[in-house]
Amino acid sequence: MIESLIPDSEVLRAQFGEIDIYLFDQLARGRFDARRRILDAGCGAGRNLPYFLAHGFEVHAIDADPRAVASARALARSAGGGAEARIRQGELDALPWADGSMDAVVCSAVLHFARDHAHFARMVDDLWRVLAPGGLFFARLASSIGIEPLLAATTGRVRLPDGSERFVVDEAMLVQTTARLGGTLADPIKTTNVQNQRCMTTWTLTNP
Repeated sequence: MIESLIPDSEVLRAQFGEIDIYLFDQLARGRFDARRRILDAGCGAGRNLPYFLAHGFEVHAIDADPRAVASARALARSAGGGAEARIRQGELDALPWADGSMDAVVCSAVLHFARDHAHFARMVDDLWRVLAPGGLFFARLASSIGIEPLLAATTGRVRLPDGSERFVVDEAMLVQTTARLGGTLADPIKTTNVQNQRCMTTWTLTNP
């Protein structure tokens, strides 16, 4: 048998692109098996879209950056299936989709660009609005969890040790927001500490 000359890493990238590893974990655990209408909120150039585009999901996406939207549309066009027309330019606190129209909402590394607490709440509320009963909400965002002594505040806009400015959350804020939405934690809140330079938290909910 002749072994493939294509490196395994290239095979994986061809199928999954540069997918968020924590989103890949949700795929591997079957969280998307019966959830076929997907919204990538803050999709950027489409790093999380290749698998969904190639496997028959009804993909919707939105981003505020017109250049990112153009790139995501080009990616969707190459995949076929009509997803190009479902990629929109717009803001996360004014989504152009109907209530309960998505089986899953993916929001990876976007919510920490909130301007303040009110903006954060508006984005989360509108993302939750479009999620259908039984739907999955997946978010990764900057947090203060684990680096509290290094920050001026544990929630709100702060400068991180890596020099960037982000809107951060803490565990209490995520728990309170989950309760306010009426959601249920699909997994415990998980945080990755990047050598005390920043912390990224995975927040995954289901809509009962």
